[in-house]
Amino acid sequence: MKQQTPLTIPADHPAFAGHFPGTPIVPGVVLLDAALHAITTATGLDVTAWQISSVKFLSPLGPGQSVVIEHEQLANGSIKFDVLDGSRTIVTGSLATAVKNP
Repeated sequence: MKQQTPLTIPADHPAFAGHFPGTPIVPGVVLLDAALHAITTATGLDVTAWQISSVKFLSPLGPGQSVVIEHEQLANGSIKFDVLDGSRTIVTGSLATAVKNP
């Protein structure tokens, strides 16, 4: 079952000061952090037990724009997530359980 979490990065977020002056966009790391936070909050899963298996940043997001983080756990155990602005995909990716080194 897909779960959704709304997200708005405020225009006064400190990341905008250097990313990019005059034409600010939300840094990918800020979007990825928000997605991981939304997933762990909604599922109760421990983020340290997961690794990012894929991520693509497809479209820029400006300050103050509202998006939805959508995620679901798939039958194979991985978690698929998307950051969506209506029908426009901003970020898409997936998480897999982390491989533990002996």
